[in-house]
Amino acid sequence: MLKADFTSHKLIFKNPSGTSRGVLNSKPSWFLKVWNDNNPNIYGLGECAPIKGLSIDPIDKIDEKLIQICDNINDLESVNINQFPCIQFGIETALRDLKNGGRKIIFNNSFSKSESKIKINGLIWMDDKEAMLNSIRLKIKNGFKCLKLKIGAIDFSDELSLLAFIRKEFNSSELEIRVDANGAFNKENALLKLNYLAKFDIHSIEQPIKPNQFSTMNKLCNESPIPIALDEELIGTINIQKRENLLDTISPKYIVLKPSLLGGLDSTKAWIKLAEKRKIKWWVTSALESNIGLNAIAQFTAEFDNKLPQGLGTGQIYNNNIPSFLELKADEIYINDKLKWDLSNLKF
Repeated sequence: MLKADFTSHKLIFKNPSGTSRGVLNSKPSWFLKVWNDNNPNIYGLGECAPIKGLSIDPIDKIDEKLIQICDNINDLESVNINQFPCIQFGIETALRDLKNGGRKIIFNNSFSKSESKIKINGLIWMDDKEAMLNSIRLKIKNGFKCLKLKIGAIDFSDELSLLAFIRKEFNSSELEIRVDANGAFNKENALLKLNYLAKFDIHSIEQPIKPNQFSTMNKLCNESPIPIALDEELIGTINIQKRENLLDTISPKYIVLKPSLLGGLDSTKAWIKLAEKRKIKWWVTSALESNIGLNAIAQFTAEFDNKLPQGLGTGQIYNNNIPSFLELKADEIYINDKLKWDLSNLKF
């Protein structure tokens, strides 16, 4: 018989992290622990990591739902978690971890065996111009060949000058630039801004306008000089037919996949299948999880032969992350089998 318990942990950002939806100083995560009652020392861990204002999860009801999960861990079908994608992700990874011996091995592949690495982008959070400029310089110094800039919160002319600074030093064959607007543009100004941004050889832009404007987004995808990637647009779309309709109606060049927000790894794999059938390219991005969730997402990503830089560089943004065997070197993430997990901060 399976047993389960959970605990919560507030993750504290080293530096306030800005998006067009506001500035983050901390975020909560919940951790689900699952074990067999005849061997409690071996257990699987999964992370439930919603983001307020972005996840569809009703955050104030997560504790209540996790109590139901723990009480019914041997009969999970009796608990409706359709509106809790972060819990779906946590359950899935905890059970996979347990199945593989509670070693934080979610998938048995070359990445989890420390035999391969994953290329990642360097994330530049929204801040004032000087702070963003310093962050850009540091990422480039550290060896990143792909930068992702959060845009849409400071003056647009300042954002253009940041891009001009980058391109003055590095052309597009030396450094790839992605931008993420998090829906900050509107249908009146989006195309104009995209034309300005295109002068700087931008690889792609994530979610230029807010979700659920299919006809406008399709028009942008057809007319934009920069390839458009859907991100927030995917969140909350569970039904396969609705997913197909979304992709067929909008026809993006890329989709960005956050398993914690999409209902877990199997749900994300279903998005990948639909995208590849339509020749839509994709990459995976962490959703500000601790190293527990990041580890699961990285191992999942390594299941696919995807050479694009992935958005998996968030492991160093917290003061109180869960120490793990994940390591970053230049623009690659990998498992260092000489490093150990330290779960002492998690009090079940």
